[in-house]
Amino acid sequence: QVQVVESGGGLVQAAGSLRLSCSASGSIFSLNAMGWYRQAPGKQRELVATITSNGVTNYAESVKGRFTISADNAKATVYLQMNSLKPEDTAVYYCYARVPYNCWGRGTQVTVTP
Repeated sequence: QVQVVESGGGLVQAAGSLRLSCSASGSIFSLNAMGWYRQAPGKQRELVATITSNGVTNYAESVKGRFTISADNAKATVYLQMNSLKPEDTAVYYCYARVPYNCWGRGTQVTVTP
């Protein structure tokens, strides 16, 4: 069994920053990628950023240049540094760990006010 736990969400004003963290534990022997998706009210869940175990990253166009994903493989932990936040970044942010199927966390709320 795999546990995925996010932390670091909150309320911030536009142009501010937040850092999300996500840790995976349990049967993660085949962990090969982690990442973040988000879901805003009334919208589908969308990819934000991913990182593989060998450091290859992928970002949604809407967050390129503002968000940075990084990982500590030894701790099975991934971080999402979010800068220059916009109200449209408001969403529940979900972390996943691919082991090799995707295991999801419960999500953390990020709210950006104008």
